[in-house]
Amino acid sequence: MENDQADSATNDSTNAAAEAAPEEKKSEGPTFAEMDLHPKVLDAVTSVGYESPSAIQEATIPLILSGRDVVGLAQTGTGKTAAFALPILSLIDHDLRAPQALVLAPTRELALQVAEAFVTYSSKLNGVNILPIYGGQAYGIQLSGLRRGAQIIVGTPGRVIDHLEKGTLDLSGLRHLVLDEADEMLTMGFQEDVERVLEDTPEATQVALFSATMPNGIRRISQQYLTDPAEVKVKSKTATASTIEQRYVIVQHRDKLDALTRVLEVEDFDAMIMFVRTKQATEELAERLRARGFSAAPINGDIPQNLRERTIDQLKDGRIDILVATDVAARGLDVPRISHVVNYDIPHDVESYVHRIGRTGRAGRSGHALLFVTPRERRLLSQIERATRQSLQEIQLPSVDDVNEMRMTKFAESITESLQDSNLALFRRLVEQYASEHSVPMEDIAAALATQSRNSDEFLMKEQPKQRRNDRGDRGDRGPRRDFDDRGDRGPRRDNRRDSGGNFSMYRIAVGKRSGVKPGSIMGALANEAGLKGSDIGRIQIRFDHTLVELPSHLTSGDIDQMKDIVVSGQAIDIRPDAGPPSGRPGSHRSGGDRGDRGDRGDRGKGGFRGNNNRRGDRRNFR
Repeated sequence: MENDQADSATNDSTNAAAEAAPEEKKSEGPTFAEMDLHPKVLDAVTSVGYESPSAIQEATIPLILSGRDVVGLAQTGTGKTAAFALPILSLIDHDLRAPQALVLAPTRELALQVAEAFVTYSSKLNGVNILPIYGGQAYGIQLSGLRRGAQIIVGTPGRVIDHLEKGTLDLSGLRHLVLDEADEMLTMGFQEDVERVLEDTPEATQVALFSATMPNGIRRISQQYLTDPAEVKVKSKTATASTIEQRYVIVQHRDKLDALTRVLEVEDFDAMIMFVRTKQATEELAERLRARGFSAAPINGDIPQNLRERTIDQLKDGRIDILVATDVAARGLDVPRISHVVNYDIPHDVESYVHRIGRTGRAGRSGHALLFVTPRERRLLSQIERATRQSLQEIQLPSVDDVNEMRMTKFAESITESLQDSNLALFRRLVEQYASEHSVPMEDIAAALATQSRNSDEFLMKEQPKQRRNDRGDRGDRGPRRDFDDRGDRGPRRDNRRDSGGNFSMYRIAVGKRSGVKPGSIMGALANEAGLKGSDIGRIQIRFDHTLVELPSHLTSGDIDQMKDIVVSGQAIDIRPDAGPPSGRPGSHRSGGDRGDRGDRGDRGKGGFRGNNNRRGDRRNFR
């Protein structure tokens, strides 16, 4: 955990109860039956087979039941969803048809996962409605659920803010607010949205904040908006599950696809999720894998929700075997078939690595994780090993002979399988007739039939000639030069990024200083509604009546049209490519300019909800 010296608990006994590793069973601790949960909630917990609470659950459930504000520091996989869901379901008024609990989550996948957990734990209760609200889903579905009087709302910050501004979500009766994976929300640029929700909740609302780390932004929120919070820490012995075999291979960037093909042909896997850095890369890699005969599909923030759900269903039932995904698109994904995780692109922070490989090896099952590392990324590999306190095993790529041996083995297996076909007798007569009429040996006929289903020129892999390194070779794969502990939510420095290969183009949006817009609001809106990652968003220059923002150059006109109706500070952004100022005008962004407009973040406390209205900061005076 970060800032260990600052992480002293406000409640020593609470911390002592939570120090055990999450996988440890509590031999002398309380059972769920002894924790004053609602009888029907306890019944639901028992029906899914839970008996003893995890460390985070044992420490947190009594605090929430008693009405305390809570800061929970715990990694993914420690059982924190039940830690807040069970007491909230026990406390809400099941007969009151109005929002009583709101859970904010950074991504739609996590929001859906949390909502599903609430549904499971409330299965024995009558009249409890749980409603997920997130970007990408039609407003009509969400409005119907709100009109029906959902008591528990699980949503992403951007869509929750939209409903608040439209007046369709009323928080005046809110009793419980949960910030789940709060550090991730800040990293994704949702800080202004989170604080806006905190400001809009009643003074008496109980707040529970859960985070894997305690960066300064999280500490400031807990100090300003929570009242005398109890701080609960759960320290895991290792950041990654012991059931996951972790390996890596050193490979040049230009050789990655060939290396991946070799691995897929030789490795025995059930289903696989493959991580890349960009949405465009998910589409390209999935297409290349399909061209090589693998059943693969992409998943990213641009894919409509109904198609995303259909793709995941296909992965679950075996219609596809490989999912190519970005970090954000795969958050909250839990498919038991996933036996392997491949980091095709190495992540740029340890937390992402842990989240990625956590898609396999779940619930005690064994899993396998493979990391592709280019020679210049060895530093990042070392940081992963230090942070997870585990050494990854280096492997050598399968050789051409290994691949060809596997292809011949599979060919023989396919013949064995075809010999069981009920139509074999018909084709045997046809083949015998052909052999008799043309005096052709049966072996030649069999070989000729095999070529109809397989291209003999491509059946056996050939060793590729060594590529000469020219024009600075692999420098394109270096990625941003930063360490894992560089946790700024603005991503790597981008002073020269527009000039280093044309990766970004400038766009103009129709909100600026006059609208009170902040950089984090723009990042949050684009990340949540357009599915962009923080690394997809470059410099943000806020002007009086508009804002200039750098976005990936590969965005299509259709992509931009879909973003035009995104709302920031109550106004549609009406995004369009920026034509730039007249040539020679001082301060033109085309000439590099300066980064002064980004300095707007310096006056963050002077407007909006963040400085003038600190009523929640003084809530202790009203309790």
